Amino acid sequence: MFRSGGISAGRLGTFIRAAASMAAVTMLATACVSFGTQPASSHDPNSDNRNSDNRNSDNRSSDSSRSDNRGSGCPGSGCSAGHRVADPPGVGVRGSYLVGSRWITFDEPAYTVDGSVVAARRLLTQIRYPLAGRRSTATRPAKGPFPMIVFAPGFMQCGAPYSKLLGYWATAGYVVVVVNFPNSDCLVGNPTEDDMLNQPRDMSYVITRMLELSRAKRGPFARLLNPKQIAVAGQSDGGDTVAAIAANTCCTDRRVKAVAVESGSVWPKMRGRYFTRRFIRHPMPILFSQGSADTINPAGCSVTLYHADQAKANFYLDLFGASHTGPYWGTNRYERVVARVTLAFFNRYLLRHPQAGSTMRKQGNVSGLAALLRDRRGNLPPAIPGPPCF
Repeated sequence: MFRSGGISAGRLGTFIRAAASMAAVTMLATACVSFGTQPASSHDPNSDNRNSDNRNSDNRSSDSSRSDNRGSGCPGSGCSAGHRVADPPGVGVRGSYLVGSRWITFDEPAYTVDGSVVAARRLLTQIRYPLAGRRSTATRPAKGPFPMIVFAPGFMQCGAPYSKLLGYWATAGYVVVVVNFPNSDCLVGNPTEDDMLNQPRDMSYVITRMLELSRAKRGPFARLLNPKQIAVAGQSDGGDTVAAIAANTCCTDRRVKAVAVESGSVWPKMRGRYFTRRFIRHPMPILFSQGSADTINPAGCSVTLYHADQAKANFYLDLFGASHTGPYWGTNRYERVVARVTLAFFNRYLLRHPQAGSTMRKQGNVSGLAALLRDRRGNLPPAIPGPPCF
C-alpha cells in the first residue's frame, strides 16, 4: 500500500523493487486460464504454484474436531426460511481436507457509475477448494456446500505471497477465491492505485459468478458453495477494498457475512461514505489485524477503522513489532497467529460456532507477540484520519 504522504523516496523505491521481485516470480501467464485441474502436491509459498496445497505442510493448531458443524445456509439457489443445512464433516478444522486449485478468468462487463463508463474488465481468479478423498492424486471437489472466502491481494501483488495463509483456510474446508485486479496486480505493466475505486465491484462480481457456477446442475463447482456463508478478506490495498465492501455506502454487499481487514485503511477516493447509520442498522462482523511496526500502513490507520466500527462483533488483532507484509506472507510466528485467529473468526461468524469465540481469544492473546482487542477498546496508537494513511 503506497501512502505517498508517509513513505520516503528511498523506502518507496525499496518496496517497489521488492514487489517487482515477487511479481517476477508470479509472472506465470497473462492469458486466460480456465478449469485446469491440478493434482495435490506440496505447496511452494514463493510461487503461484497452481497445484494443490499439502495438508501436512505444518502442524499449526486449530479448533477441536468436535466443533459444532451446524450450517447457516443452503446449497443451490436458496431454501425456505428457517431451513439449515449441515456443513460437511470437518469444516472449520484445519487439516481436514486436501486442497485442489483451478484458475478461471471472469469477464466483467462494462458499467456506468456516477456518469462515467468503466470499461470491461478481465479478472484472473484462483480458486482453492476442498478435495474429495485423502489421496494426493485426487482432483474432484469434495461434496459441499462449503463456505467461501474471497481474497483481495495488496498493490502490485497476486495471491502467491499469501499462499500459506490461504491454504490454511482451505484445508479447513473453505473455498478460497483470490481475485487478481486487472490494473494493480503483479502481472500488469503500469499498475495504478486509482483503480481501487473499481476493486470492490470486482469482488462482488466474482462472488456472483462463483454462486452461478455453484447453482449449475453440472460442472466442477456445481453445488460447491453455501450462499449464506460468504466472507471477504484483503491485505494492504486489498484491505482497503474489503473495508469498503463492509462499511462504505458505495460498495456494501449484503451477501458478505464477515470481513477480515489486514493492514488496511480508509481510501478517501472511494465513492460513498463509511460507517453510516445504514451500517449501524446492518452491522457486519469485522476483524482488523495490524502490525505495530508497519511503516507503510501505520497502526493508526487501522485504529481509525476500528474506532469507527460500531458493530458488536468488532475486533482488532494487534501484532507487536510486526511489519506491513510479514504477518501475511510465508510462514512465521505472526502469520501463524493471523492464520489461527482468522480461521476462528470465520468459524464464529460464518459457521456460527459459539466456541470459536474462545478460540479467537486464546490464539490472539500471545504474551509478547499479539493481543486480540474488541469493542473499540485497547491501548492502541492514536487514530490517523488522514495522511500518511492515504
